Amino acid sequence: MNDNRSGQVWPEALGRLSDSGHAPEGAQGTPSERLVSFLSPSSFEAEQYRGLRHIVEESGRHVVAVTSPTPGDGKTTTAINLAGALAQASETRVLLVEADLRQPRIGDQLGLGGSDTRGLADALADDGFTLPDVVRHLPRFNLSVLLAGRSPASPYEALHSSRLDELLEEARSRYAHVVVDTPPVVPVPDCRLIARRVDGFLVLVGAHRTRRELLQEALAALDPAKILGLVFNGDDRPRRGYYGYYTSPGAGGRLSKARQ
Repeated sequence: MNDNRSGQVWPEALGRLSDSGHAPEGAQGTPSERLVSFLSPSSFEAEQYRGLRHIVEESGRHVVAVTSPTPGDGKTTTAINLAGALAQASETRVLLVEADLRQPRIGDQLGLGGSDTRGLADALADDGFTLPDVVRHLPRFNLSVLLAGRSPASPYEALHSSRLDELLEEARSRYAHVVVDTPPVVPVPDCRLIARRVDGFLVLVGAHRTRRELLQEALAALDPAKILGLVFNGDDRPRRGYYGYYTSPGAGGRLSKARQ
């Protein structure tokens, strides 16, 4: 997505301050310029993520996952920007969950670091951790983030734990919206474990990149009733005609086009 810097409100790192006003453990760097929901909220690109927000709000689904058939389609950037768009409602509490334990990227994109700090994997391994023990709150943006944490020896076994159900149920009770960044569907089975614990999916499709048979395989692996729509990502056609939503045959939802 091209970054239109108009409306920029955030020149420093997103995660500098925690609830206490101190830099959280592992905070470092600056956020990715692709996070337009935070950096350029009045831009055309940010409006596309508000379109995804509208789909989620209208669906009534509480815990929504963002995935893709294969790596590199933009699912993590979309998950972060969707969470940012949802959090723009001042009275709404939003949690962004990094459930891709194999290739976590959220900490890097937000400028938080995080690979050496407690996160989801730690809470899955030790039931002594509650959700507040492992969640970071970003008060300036009305957003909380649960990073992946320390990489487990077996991500599949970690996600297979009943602790994931407990943590997501706790998240349901604390937050109006929970956005889950999952592993891609086709190369590893992790997303299929997560699928039964979430209410809906947005599936990223890389324009000029995602092969049709891989998209078909990904859709076949997910419950059609849970698919809210496909996000057509990286389309380089002119912006004219991009407004609106289109029926997505066979996907059980609507197709929203977002440029990234």
